[in-house]
Amino acid sequence: PNIKIFSGSSHQDLSQKIADRLGLELGKVVTKKFSNQETCVEIGESVRGEDVYIVQSGCGEINDNLMELLIMINACKIASASRVTAVIPCFPYARQDKKDKSRAPISAKLVANMLSVAGADHIITMDLHASQIQGFFDIPVDNLYAEPAVLKWIRENISEWRNCTIVSPDAGGAKRVTSIADRLNVDFALIHKERKKANEVDRMVLVGDVKDRVAILVDDMADTCGTICHAADKLLSAGATRVYAILTHGIFSGPAISRINNACFEAVVVTNTIPQEDKMKHCSKIQ
Repeated sequence: PNIKIFSGSSHQDLSQKIADRLGLELGKVVTKKFSNQETCVEIGESVRGEDVYIVQSGCGEINDNLMELLIMINACKIASASRVTAVIPCFPYARQDKKDKSRAPISAKLVANMLSVAGADHIITMDLHASQIQGFFDIPVDNLYAEPAVLKWIRENISEWRNCTIVSPDAGGAKRVTSIADRLNVDFALIHKERKKANEVDRMVLVGDVKDRVAILVDDMADTCGTICHAADKLLSAGATRVYAILTHGIFSGPAISRINNACFEAVVVTNTIPQEDKMKHCSKIQ
């Protein structure tokens, strides 16, 4: 089919890499803001009967970027595109996926509804915070995994990977670490954490053995990095020789960079679902 790829303003670099890999040009699109901060999108070429892909990650100014994505999907849909696929490497509001207290919103479901109403026919995303978010949609969702890239990085960059332990910093990531540990044929461990309130960890308990081993923390996202820095200290005090962190989505907001600089990581490895150039300038551990 005739594929057209358009890039939102959240992660131009990734869109360009995708287009280069496919040997295509990025579609012409102008996104700007009116003086009252309303988002304006102009698609600069015909999309009639085309298979359109719109790449927009949930990072940076999340609400602006989400709105821009919805408007771009709608613009393509009413310009008679045959199919519109939203490529959302980091899904916005993915952490608000259940009512964990009374009167809490399920914002991830709201975002799913908004994407469907805007006219998306298909969603491609990466390492969803909770895989049941796929069930919030009535359209096909492809949830891709960073696992193959993680395995490749571990084998290539950690010389004694055969003597390592894969560690999940919370119970939610248990499935992810067991899968990686099975593939590498090594042990895994879990850290049980208790939160008093969001973005703050109260206490942690390590379940498993890391003594005299390299510990590799694996998680789907790190935001303020309180959890993983806390976890790294816990692992060192439990006898780990070195600690690495491998994360799919490096959000790194607020005090994250200073926490990583002060923490005992050998390296903090992230994918490019979120642009990292600026962060890497301020923190040499981020790769």
